[in-house]
Amino acid sequence: MKVFPYPRLRGTVSLRVDAASVKAPEQPRERLDSRARSVIERAVALGLAETEDWESATLAISATIPSKATEPGGPWSDVVVAAVLADRTTNMRVTSRLAPEVEGGREWRGELQVLRADVFDRASLTVQVVATVDGVPGRIIAEAADEWIVDVRSDTPTREQSFDIKEVGFAKGPSWLRSFTDAPWIVNASGTLPTVHINTDFEGMTDVLGAEGRGPEGLVNELMVSQMAADVWIAVFHSAIGDLEIEDDGTPLFPNGWQGEVLREMLPDVVPDRTLEDALREVHRRRVGATGWTELQPRIQYAAMRRAEVPRVLSETVRGLDKLKREDEA
Repeated sequence: MKVFPYPRLRGTVSLRVDAASVKAPEQPRERLDSRARSVIERAVALGLAETEDWESATLAISATIPSKATEPGGPWSDVVVAAVLADRTTNMRVTSRLAPEVEGGREWRGELQVLRADVFDRASLTVQVVATVDGVPGRIIAEAADEWIVDVRSDTPTREQSFDIKEVGFAKGPSWLRSFTDAPWIVNASGTLPTVHINTDFEGMTDVLGAEGRGPEGLVNELMVSQMAADVWIAVFHSAIGDLEIEDDGTPLFPNGWQGEVLREMLPDVVPDRTLEDALREVHRRRVGATGWTELQPRIQYAAMRRAEVPRVLSETVRGLDKLKREDEA
């Protein structure tokens, strides 16, 4: 939990994207229909636009702030509500001031311009309430409880991003895979999405991947897929924890995109009984410190196996093979 040397605004700051449109040079502005936005997912999919070569987008944004922010006699003055769009991949940060619907009101509205070239694929959108406090201007006294995702590529407004799976023969595949010809699969977590490269040159791999049912091949398929998923979880956790941004006081920040989602999902099992922020701080401390990182590896493996459901799949595989054995002996 952060401690601020000045009074902060208590209550919830909510954020909404009410409309979105895109613009290409010398073409009329295209206003996207409601399918491009999801209030539940808190996401905007600009990839839904029919204008394929659009260069800029405009988001209509509204925010609701606690009424105490502008009450007379409060500790804050010169209150400003600003929408903030950021993409850490491109190091982009754009802000736009919102205006109150009525003087001293809780509802604020405005627009924010997005240049497509400034966003790699996804950017995070939030709202900050800034004020002068104790004579110091520009202090952030509150932020939106939940961020929105602005996706310039996807045509579906969703926060979830799945892993990519590619089947390729390692022997004649991309050069970086040729040194892993004896591996059944390799996980690459360095890109926009984690990718599992499945080695189709590995003997029997294609047959096992295509196996179904409760026969021996089907049981092996389920066990292999489960183990593969565990490997993915471990790889993406290490990739995410190795790509943290650190504040001046040494506090690690949750990354955007799938890296942040992976950490929020796994940290409760890696460092149990701690808040997510404390758990992130503890894992970062152990990773960059002299001790503690090695001791944390079993917890990371445990968290990965739980999400890949390795215990359940292994138990079902053992029972399935035992059943097949008894049927053969009967």
